[in-house]
Amino acid sequence: MSEIINRVAQSSLLSLNLEEIYPKEERVLFDLQDFLFQGLVLREKDFRQSLKGHDWENYRGKWVAISCSVDAIIPTWAYMLVATYLQPVALGFVVGNLESLEQSIVDRLVDSLEEEKFQNRPVVVKGCSSVEIPLYAYGKLVQKLQPVVKSLMFGEPCSTVPLYKKPKS
Repeated sequence: MSEIINRVAQSSLLSLNLEEIYPKEERVLFDLQDFLFQGLVLREKDFRQSLKGHDWENYRGKWVAISCSVDAIIPTWAYMLVATYLQPVALGFVVGNLESLEQSIVDRLVDSLEEEKFQNRPVVVKGCSSVEIPLYAYGKLVQKLQPVVKSLMFGEPCSTVPLYKKPKS
């Protein structure tokens, strides 16, 4: 009987599993509505006082979206002031909704990937995941990897869908 050889394991194929590197920390919304006078107006003195007394430790190690869920006129500086309190405690934040927060997280993650690791290698982006990875992440990955990889595929190393193959020069 001949020995079974795992050719996938012996190949130069690099498997990228987003589930393994995707940040799992909690995402929360900081809603400015809670700081408005009668739910409509931001009063600077009251707002500043409320922020000073707010428990910012609740945001430690979390990703935060700074937003306002009601139709009120919020000055730009108010979002910036909240950001100054979040800066030392939160993992990261955006002024926007939870979807824009997720895009920001993806941008950071993909930007942190070292291109040298993928240089002229066949890369397969793992498909199935128990963690919900936004579609945006896959587009961002193509943008980052296509200029440097030999080929780009999606799926599992044993069964892939080819996406891109570098033309022979």
